[in-house]
Amino acid sequence: MGTIYTENDPLYSGILNAEAAEKSAEKYKQVKRKKMKRRNIFKADITGVGAAVELIGDVLREYRVKGKEFIRTQLAVEEVLGSLMDHAAEGSDFSVFINAFLGIVTIEIISEGEEYDPAGSMKMTSADDGDHAAEMTGDALRAILLKAYTNDLKYRHKAGKNYVRMTVVRSRHAFLYQTIGAMLLAILLGIILTQIGSDAFNSGLNDYLLIPVKTVYMNALKMIVAPVVFFSIISCIVRFSDLSELGRIGARIFILYLTTTVIAVAVGLGSFYLFKPGKAGIIGQAADASSITSQTMNISILDTIVGIVPDNIVKPFLESNMLQLIFLAVICGIAVGKIGKYSEMLCTLLEACNELFLKVTTMIIRFMPAAVLCSVMSMMLTMGGKTMISVMGMLGTLIFGLICMIVIYCLLILLIGRISPIPFLRKYSATMLQVFSMASSNASIPINMDACEKKLGIAKNIYSLSIPLGATINMDGTCVHLAVFSLALAKIYGVEISGASMISLVLAIIVLSMGAPGIPGSGLICLSVLLTQLGIPVEAIGLVMGIDSLAGMFRTMSNCTGDVAVSVIVARLEKLMDIEIYQNY
Repeated sequence: MGTIYTENDPLYSGILNAEAAEKSAEKYKQVKRKKMKRRNIFKADITGVGAAVELIGDVLREYRVKGKEFIRTQLAVEEVLGSLMDHAAEGSDFSVFINAFLGIVTIEIISEGEEYDPAGSMKMTSADDGDHAAEMTGDALRAILLKAYTNDLKYRHKAGKNYVRMTVVRSRHAFLYQTIGAMLLAILLGIILTQIGSDAFNSGLNDYLLIPVKTVYMNALKMIVAPVVFFSIISCIVRFSDLSELGRIGARIFILYLTTTVIAVAVGLGSFYLFKPGKAGIIGQAADASSITSQTMNISILDTIVGIVPDNIVKPFLESNMLQLIFLAVICGIAVGKIGKYSEMLCTLLEACNELFLKVTTMIIRFMPAAVLCSVMSMMLTMGGKTMISVMGMLGTLIFGLICMIVIYCLLILLIGRISPIPFLRKYSATMLQVFSMASSNASIPINMDACEKKLGIAKNIYSLSIPLGATINMDGTCVHLAVFSLALAKIYGVEISGASMISLVLAIIVLSMGAPGIPGSGLICLSVLLTQLGIPVEAIGLVMGIDSLAGMFRTMSNCTGDVAVSVIVARLEKLMDIEIYQNY
């Protein structure tokens, strides 16, 4: 077991006391900072351990770790160093390596010695009968703090040496930095390969590496979407003892979603008539759209309502049909509370399943930077340059409309939610970039739910219902996209839009956005339906196929931002938001 140091030990005085630690940090700010080497060597004795603890303390202060987090980390460092010293070879040294990258700081400690179990050595045993009560209490507190840190500790023994790696600083923006880095690297590599790489090499790289990696990642996300939606909604419903409260919250969510959808259509129409993109001279550049125009989508409101009820219980999971999954989850959630003695057991099981699939989602999300690299690089290699430039006006108009929607979300948060939208933008911006790269509203459900809870302080009762429902019926970005692109293509082909046609177009966009699948490429299918309704040749789809992947990323970002904004508003109205989490940076 590692050496346990007490408050009386002069080597560690001030570390176990929060007030003393704060004073030490203030004193540190007044002196010149020491230059920290990447590798530092210390003797495997109490003096060397003390020097190593002091060095790591400097690292923590360098990254502004303070208060309880500073003490917790120092305690873990002390215990690890003490256990290493106990098992080190006599007269040996130990090396401390400091690595900092993208806001993540790790400490790796290497020493010669026998193999041992660091987790076991860090467990606190019961105190002897002769120990004082204060010492027992101190050991118990130390045990709790150390247990909380073991997830950030990795150990291995190789060639007679013990290796312990500790993550001592985790930047809240680390994942954002990794994702941005992956996107920038993908763009750079894409530009280089399009200039110097042969068509055969680029095609082979895209077909045999980039697309497979992207497909595997997206399949993994799609695999987990259905159980996440199903169990999260059930877990949400069983928390309500009063179904009238559930009905009130659901009604508020639906009304807000319908409101933002109508606003999005108006913004799309307004953006088009402001910039009027589209030139008749690019008709001849249309690509082959047969694969898109052969697909259909029903825009009947009656058929959409009838289709909510599945004809068997397995089909919604196999097809990831969000409306049918939501219907099943609501029915099952209500039924759980009406089966008497089995209710409590089922509630526990459902909560466990919900936590299980959310954990699986977290594991999958860790590989997002690699997927982003492959996805963006594939887009760079396959997007036709001429077509992209010719329709850039449409894309620019779309982006303008989506920016307007973000401004509107902020105004709704301010006017209806009665809170500042600045924390919303600041905290959700990193998630916006993640969902941008995924281009799938359904696949983004777990990420948005995580952001609602951990970043914005929204209660599970709200986001477990609002996020899955929003991914199905709240497609604001898609509304803007359909309005801009359908009118632009009508202008290119010389099709006049009369008043009656405009009303029909608006209604069709609203219904299509609610029934559109939240997957990449669904925008083209919806657009083909609108073109047919307006009398525009469906081959016009070929003009925008080249930029649809990029437009899809922007659509998804707007769709998800609207879902989370509505969740913030409803949570605020229902007083189911931790305002401290929302406001604290």
